[in-house]
Amino acid sequence: MRSETAQRGGRARLSPEVRRGQILDAAEVQLIAHGGLPLPLEDLARAAQVSKALIYAYFPNQHDLANALLARRFAALLAAGLEDGAALADLFDAAQACAGLYFEEVAQAGPVAHIVLRDPFMAGRIDPALAAIRDRIARRLARQARSSLLLASKEAVAGLSLMTTIPEEAGRLVHAGDLSLERGRELTARLIGSSLRALTPDAV
Repeated sequence: MRSETAQRGGRARLSPEVRRGQILDAAEVQLIAHGGLPLPLEDLARAAQVSKALIYAYFPNQHDLANALLARRFAALLAAGLEDGAALADLFDAAQACAGLYFEEVAQAGPVAHIVLRDPFMAGRIDPALAAIRDRIARRLARQARSSLLLASKEAVAGLSLMTTIPEEAGRLVHAGDLSLERGRELTARLIGSSLRALTPDAV
């Protein structure tokens, strides 16, 4: 029975799935270091230890590559329970659960999803299926915010967008090694809680 890698000419031949993952691993690192899109393919090929031609074989253009990175990060968030967190009935519980999961994601992988979603290079190019996941979760939280905090739709969306920066920035600091994981978790929970309390009707 053949193993995952077949020996050919003394060199391990990686399976397509492993090779694709290798390219995506390198692309995540390059994306964070570069800070935006598109990525310099020479640098990516060197980091992934593949040819540019092979990158194109897996990802015909950089929009495909970026959507693959986004799909990977969304899959990790969903596997961690992001949709379940957003579906919690209590807004405070839902916001804390989602913020905590997003913090852990950014702390571990860096702000990959944020960069892809916000980069002008991807304007109008986000995979509709991925945009639907983002929008579905945002709508759930926005509905809870409108009901619990008595906010207008635009105010609820704006408030949630601002609060998203809390786990994201804390996660960035942890990923960069400038903040401990425990301290990042503590800050995220505390700041999300205080933000929600400040928006609560009749808050003093």
